[in-house]
Amino acid sequence: MSELLKHECGVALVRLRKNLGWYARSCGIPDYGLEKVTLLLEKQHNRGQDGAGLAAVKFDPEPGTPACALAKSAASGSPLADLLDKVAARREEFAGNIFLGHLRYATFGKGDVSCCSPFLHDSTCLDRMLLLAGNFNFTDTGEMLKHLTASGHHPASTADGYLLLQTVAHFLEKEVNVHPDCPDYVKILRQAVNSLDGAFTICGVTGSGDLFLLRDSRGIRPGYFYFDDEVFAAASERPAIQAAFNRATSEVMELPPGKAVILRREGQLEICDCLDPRPRRSCVFERIYFSRGNDGEIHHERRALGKALVPAVLASVDSDFDNTVFSYIPNSAQAAFHGLLEELSFSAMKKKHVIRFGQVAVKDAKFRTFITDAAHRQEIYRHVYDVTYGLVRPGSDNLVVLDDSIVRGNTIRSAILPMLDRLGPKKIVVASSAPPVKYPDCYGIDMATAGELIAFQALISLLKKRNAQALLDECRDGAREALASGKGSEINWMKKLYDAVPDEELLPEITRLLTPPELNADFEVVYQTCADLRSCCPGHTGDWYFTGDYPTPGGVTVANRALVNYFDNNSERAY
Repeated sequence: MSELLKHECGVALVRLRKNLGWYARSCGIPDYGLEKVTLLLEKQHNRGQDGAGLAAVKFDPEPGTPACALAKSAASGSPLADLLDKVAARREEFAGNIFLGHLRYATFGKGDVSCCSPFLHDSTCLDRMLLLAGNFNFTDTGEMLKHLTASGHHPASTADGYLLLQTVAHFLEKEVNVHPDCPDYVKILRQAVNSLDGAFTICGVTGSGDLFLLRDSRGIRPGYFYFDDEVFAAASERPAIQAAFNRATSEVMELPPGKAVILRREGQLEICDCLDPRPRRSCVFERIYFSRGNDGEIHHERRALGKALVPAVLASVDSDFDNTVFSYIPNSAQAAFHGLLEELSFSAMKKKHVIRFGQVAVKDAKFRTFITDAAHRQEIYRHVYDVTYGLVRPGSDNLVVLDDSIVRGNTIRSAILPMLDRLGPKKIVVASSAPPVKYPDCYGIDMATAGELIAFQALISLLKKRNAQALLDECRDGAREALASGKGSEINWMKKLYDAVPDEELLPEITRLLTPPELNADFEVVYQTCADLRSCCPGHTGDWYFTGDYPTPGGVTVANRALVNYFDNNSERAY
């Protein structure tokens, strides 16, 4: 993606199923568990640019010594590297049986270690001590706050991670009071989260050595696990587990939505029904952009997304292979670009054309914007990307560049297009492997306001040109009344606005708004259709960013709140 889009987070869990000495003797690795959880974190570092944390739990700790070791970092630059340095300096403390790691990519909230997982609910009773980490966002943290307060607690924070920890710990303590020898974790988790609105993959470890995993019943956030006689491991991404333990794709299992995976201290593994079943709505943006493309299924899906764009791309350049150069915006669009080339080759062969392609855009990963003056900073910003000269023939060639998605459009307008225009193409086509992003998100991706979305800007622009003020007023007032009455999730009033403008009219307006005033080349944006998206990513129907079909009632409420905030010139987040 050409613009930074933040995402909540990544988890890594390793539980050794044999005594610690066995790994030193059989594997030649004294710190086997620590090494493996480090690998899981390193292989998912794309999910944690703001903070990182790691905890180790020891079985049967000596009285007078800590039952767990915990380290966190929110260091600027590379918090994961800083975390691992801290752990290395305390290596003996991290000689544990269970390791729980977390990578934080904050969508909002404080950027300090207090916001980094794992979160610890401490207790001198090991079965009441709880470590919690996860990839989650909730739309109704207020309900958690009310419940805790009504239960006699005084929550010290309103952050969803803290509230979730205290909520689970509350029910854990109640259950341990009744069943100290074998707590019912399904009951605990169901009481804690079944009624909550949001998306999550949660990992928990108790001081007594039990652990649990839980994924939301719609499967919005991803989660995978692997186990054998030697180890149990879980992570947000399957390739991380495959790399760390050298396992085939078929050996790493997807965490079933709504089910709890429980591994008790004694070694019993249970996979149990936990949450009320819901229609599966796993996030398709994970497939398009966030997850690393070395997952076999995701790689094939991204290639399919590129292939599906070929008819629209060829139409945009009048099938002029001789005078068109094809390229992509690095790096997550690369797999889709390979699919685009593969499909283009079939069309080219029929007419004996040669496909001209290359890496035209090159991102300078070490580039830093150091000028504070706004006008000069804008000029420097344009040089974050560089170009490969000599591939495009000035004045005669079209230039097609594939991006995986266009959300706000700031980088396209301010950096990408001016950079490409320096090459002198007669036309620039930016093809998005995703449909237009029309709606805000509240399940972990940083799209919390409506006005920042380029598709929404185009929508409002067209409605104003049509003098459709009555419709704008109706939807604004309808959303406001729905929120005030507590019925904000019954009607998506933002969707009513989009229904009034077909994509055939919306897309040219997006193109107009993305066009820099000084651009010399003709310019067009080509988008994936929702129908083709569903065909390319079967089984992953979480497409509310594009369709407004939110998987939970809280999503619709957030859309309505974002709409009201826009009309009120309120820049606050919608959740």
